[in-house]
Amino acid sequence: MISLERRDGRPLRIGHRGAKALAPENTLEAFRAAIATGVDLVEFDVIAGRDGGLVVAHGLVDVGPNTPTLDEALRYFVEEAPEVGLHLDLKLTRREHDVIAAVQRFGLAERTFVSSYYFGTARTVATHDGVVRTGFTVPRRIFRISDTGRGAPVGRIALRVLRLLTPLVVRPLLSLTRATALVLHHSLVTEASVRAAHRRGAAVVTWTVDDPAVLARVDAAGVDAIVSNDPRLFLPNARLH
Repeated sequence: MISLERRDGRPLRIGHRGAKALAPENTLEAFRAAIATGVDLVEFDVIAGRDGGLVVAHGLVDVGPNTPTLDEALRYFVEEAPEVGLHLDLKLTRREHDVIAAVQRFGLAERTFVSSYYFGTARTVATHDGVVRTGFTVPRRIFRISDTGRGAPVGRIALRVLRLLTPLVVRPLLSLTRATALVLHHSLVTEASVRAAHRRGAAVVTWTVDDPAVLARVDAAGVDAIVSNDPRLFLPNARLH
C-alpha cells in the first residue's frame, strides 16, 4: 500500500492534473511535465465519458482529442513511470468498482490513492479494496464561502469559523467514509485539523497550493502531502510567475 506520510521530513509532492501550469491538464503531456520536476505522485481526474467509458478529465466539456482513457493513463504509469504514485480524483458515482478493477488489472493497486468529495464514492472505494488508499475531499466551495469580491469581509469571518470547526468534524468524516486520508483545501488546514486526522491514523493531503507562502504555512502545520498546479514550486529556490 502506498505511503502518504512525509518522507525525510518533507511532505509528499503531488502534481495537480499532471502539472496544470506546465501542460494541458489531465493529459499524458502534463503527467510527463510533473514527473520531470520530481513529484512523488501525479493527480488526475476520472469521469465517465459520453459513451460511458472512463476518461481522464475534470468534466465532459474538457474532453478533447488529447484526453486519455483511464486505461491509457494507467498504462502510462506502468510503462513510463514505474516509480511514481497515482492519485485518482473520482468525479463520478456508481462506477467505483470499474475504476478499482482497472487499477487492479494494471497491477497498480499498491501505488494508487483514490479520493472523492462524494461520501458514497469514498466509502465504496474504501470498503472495496484493502490495498488502494482512500481519501475524502473537503472542498471549501461546498460551504459557499469566498474571501474575495464584495462578500470578502463576511467570507473571511466565516472561513475563520470553519477553520475552528474542521478539527471537530474530522473524526465523523473519517468514520463515515472509512477513508484513510483527509484531503483538505489549503484554506482549511491548521495544526489542529492535522493533529485530529493523525490521531485517527489518517494522512492529510492539501490542495491546490501554488504560492510559496501557503506552501510554507501548510508544511509547518504538518500536512503529509501537497498538491500543486506547478510542482516546480517544490524545487529549491523556486521562482514562479
